[in-house]
Amino acid sequence: MGLFDHLLRDIRSVVLRDGADSAIPPLDGALSPNDRLDSAVPIGDPLPDIDDVAVAGDGTVYVSSGKQVFKLSGDGLATRTLVAAFDSEAGGLAVHPDGRLLVCVAGRGLAAIDPAQPQPHWLESADGRALTGLLSVTSAPDGRIFAVEGSTGRAPDQWRHDLMEKRSNGRLIVCSAALDDAQVLLRDLPYPYGVAVSADGNSLWLTESWAHRLSRFSLTGAGIGPREVIANNLAGYPARLHGDAQGGFFLGLFARRTHLIEFVLKEDDFREEMIATIAPDYWIAPAFAGGADCLEPMQIGSVKALGIQKPWAPPRSYGLLVHLDGDGEATDSLHSRAGGRFHGVTGACDTQHGVLIAARGAGRLLLYTGDLR
Repeated sequence: MGLFDHLLRDIRSVVLRDGADSAIPPLDGALSPNDRLDSAVPIGDPLPDIDDVAVAGDGTVYVSSGKQVFKLSGDGLATRTLVAAFDSEAGGLAVHPDGRLLVCVAGRGLAAIDPAQPQPHWLESADGRALTGLLSVTSAPDGRIFAVEGSTGRAPDQWRHDLMEKRSNGRLIVCSAALDDAQVLLRDLPYPYGVAVSADGNSLWLTESWAHRLSRFSLTGAGIGPREVIANNLAGYPARLHGDAQGGFFLGLFARRTHLIEFVLKEDDFREEMIATIAPDYWIAPAFAGGADCLEPMQIGSVKALGIQKPWAPPRSYGLLVHLDGDGEATDSLHSRAGGRFHGVTGACDTQHGVLIAARGAGRLLLYTGDLR
C-alpha cells in the first residue's frame, strides 16, 4: 500500500466518517436493546453447529445441525428423528410446495429430499461452477427454487476469510422444481446470506451480510425485476430471513458491527498480516459466540466489572432477531446482549408452538412464546 493510497484512505475516513452508508446506526426504536431473547426456552439437548430451522405446511419442523437434518415432534418438540445425514455441514432449509425438503449442503450443493424416496436429488453446479458455498434456499408458488451462495468456490465455514479479504463474490441462483436449468440471476454479491419469497409470491427478498443490506426484487416469469433497497445500513450482519404468519419476516443478525471491526476493515496492511499470522478464531472479526477464551480480542469499553460481563460492553458476539412487517420495516426485536446466553442467530421461523430460533453461537434451538409486535 503506497503513500498515495494511505493519503486517499485517510481523506475518505475524515470526509465520509459519518456517511449514511458507513456509520454504524444506533439500536433504537423497534431495535432498542433488551434481554427478551435470553428468556426463550431451549428445546431438548444442545445441537452443536445448529444452522437453520424450517416448518412445513402441515406444521412439521425441521432443523439442521452439523452434518444432519432432524425432524422434531412430540411434546415440546423434544423428539428428534434423523431425516438425512451428509458428508459435510447442512445449512439453509426450506420446504418446497410439493412437500420436498430442500437442504443447502456445504461443498456439495442443493439436496432435495422426497419423503417417499430416501436418496436425495442434487443440484451441484450453476453456470459451469460448483455450488460450494450455498447458504439459503427458498421456493416460489410456481415451483421455482431460489438459492444464494455466499462466496463462489468457498465453503460457508470460511466466512471470516471472506469478510477480512473484502470479497464480493456471491451469487443468486434460480432453477426449476426439478433442479435443472440452473441460472445465475445476480453475481459479485457481498456475501448474500438469506433469501425468501414474500407471502403473496410477488417478490423476492435478499440479505447481503458484508453490505449490511436488505433488498427486494419483483418476481417475473423470466426471473427478477430491478433491485429495491429496503435497508442499506443495518447495525449488524444479516443472516437468513423466513416468513411469518402475518406476511412479514423474521430476520436473524448473526453478529453486531463494531467500530473496532470497521476500523480493521480499513487497515489493509494490518488485516493482511493478521490473516497470515493469527488463527481465525482470534482475528478481530465477528463471531457466533465469544467471551469464553482469554485470548480473544476485545474492544476497550468496560467489558467486565467485578467479574461480570456487562451487557452494554462492545460485543464480541451478540444475539439479535428482528421482526419485519410485509414492507420490510422493523416492528420488534429480541436481543441477547454482550453478557447474554444465546448469540449468533442464523435463522428463525413461525410455528404453531411459537417462534423457533436457531442460536448457532450457543448451539441451541430456542422457543419464544412471548408477544411480538
